[in-house]
Formats: sequence, structure tokens, C-alpha cells
Amino acid sequence: MNICSEQHFQRPLLAWNTTFLLPSISHSFLYPEEGQKRQKNKKEVVLLDSSSSLLFSLLLAQLPVFASASPVPPRRASDLDKLTNHTTNLKKLAQKLLKKHEFDSDVESHRFRSLPEMSNRLATDLHNLELKPTLSQLHADLKLYKDHFDWLSNVSKKHHHPAVPKLEKMITEMKSVITMLHHQMQRVEAPVLTPATPSLPSHLPYHFEVLQSTHELLQHFNLFCDWAIRAFIGLKPKASAVQ
Repeated sequence: MNICSEQHFQRPLLAWNTTFLLPSISHSFLYPEEGQKRQKNKKEVVLLDSSSSLLFSLLLAQLPVFASASPVPPRRASDLDKLTNHTTNLKKLAQKLLKKHEFDSDVESHRFRSLPEMSNRLATDLHNLELKPTLSQLHADLKLYKDHFDWLSNVSKKHHHPAVPKLEKMITEMKSVITMLHHQMQRVEAPVLTPATPSLPSHLPYHFEVLQSTHELLQHFNLFCDWAIRAFIGLKPKASAVQ
């Protein structure tokens, strides 16, 4: 009776122990395919971590290079570049005014005897121009032209000429060019010449005479601007060598 009782109680105990121990067996032992996948994923994570670390190290190594590299500053326009641009604008203003004062035949040039002589300059080789004398001469010529256009503006106002606003705009631009040219002369120590005294008509009683004077002066000034532009371009290398 006792033996039967012990066997009766031991069998369930063995069954219970077997059930309790099953969860403790390794999961990879029971499912080998999933274990292999996990090992493969671990290797990929390690490789990714290694690649990230290598890339991060390379970026750190390049930091001094990035820090030392400075952006290239934009090229600053030289004074002669600015003079060329402003003189080109002056020429455009003169040409617009000339189109409004066109005549069937050329106007006889006899009113303005003191204007700069352009025929000799047009034949001059621009490569042979000297920096200081040319800048000084251009400065004196521009001041002389300004005196003539000041006179023309005053006469045009008396005759209520419609071109007065554009004349005054051109005179304002001319003042800017004269100031810029004077600064450039100071940089290279070019002397300031005394401009010639303008020889101006004493009186223009008729409106047609004002138109003829306007045409003559603008035509002459247009030639001067064309030569001055080419002179500024030719003098640029020489000015850069001095400064």
C-alpha cells in the first residue's frame, strides 16, 4: 500500500519537472534558423557601426581644412573700371540728346572755340599714353565741358527748352566722373591742370540757335567720351602697376 502510494505520487512529479524544464532550454537550440538570422543581423549592425565610425573619423580629419578654407571674395571693381562705366553712361546720355536734335546737314562748328581738340587724339596710339599726363588732361577737359554744358543749360532754361532735365542729369553725372577722376589722380600723384577759360557765345536770341549750339556741343562731347573710354581701358594696366 505504501509502495503504490509512492509510485502514485512520483509519476505526476516527474511529469511536472519535465514541463518546468522545457522553457529553460535555449531558444536557438530549438529554432536554429532564427538563431542564424540573429547572428547575421548582429554582424550587419557591427559593420554599419564600423562604417559610421570610419566616416565620422574622416570628417573630423577634414575639419581643419574646412576651417582654414575661406570663401573667395568678389573681385572689386578698380577706379578705372568705374570711370569707364560712368563715362559710357555719359556717352549714352549724350547720344539720346543728339537723337532729339538731329539736323539734315551737319551744323557748322564755330560757336565753341575753346573745346578740346579731338582730331589729334583720335590718331594717337592708346598704348603709348602715359598715365599721369593723360589723367590730368582728361580731368581738365571734363571740367571745361562742364562749364560749356552749364552755360547751355542756363540758355536752354531761358528758351524753355524741353531738354533741360536731361541736360542737368548729364551735368550731374559729369560731376561724379570729375570727382572720381580726381581721386584716381591723387592715388597716382598726377598734377591738377588749370582748365582753359571757355569761349562762349555772348547771346543766342533765337531758339534755333540754341538747338544748333546743343547739337554742336553734344556731337563734340560724344567724340570726347568715346576717346576717354578707350583711354581709361588702355591706362588700367598702368594704374594697377603703380598702385
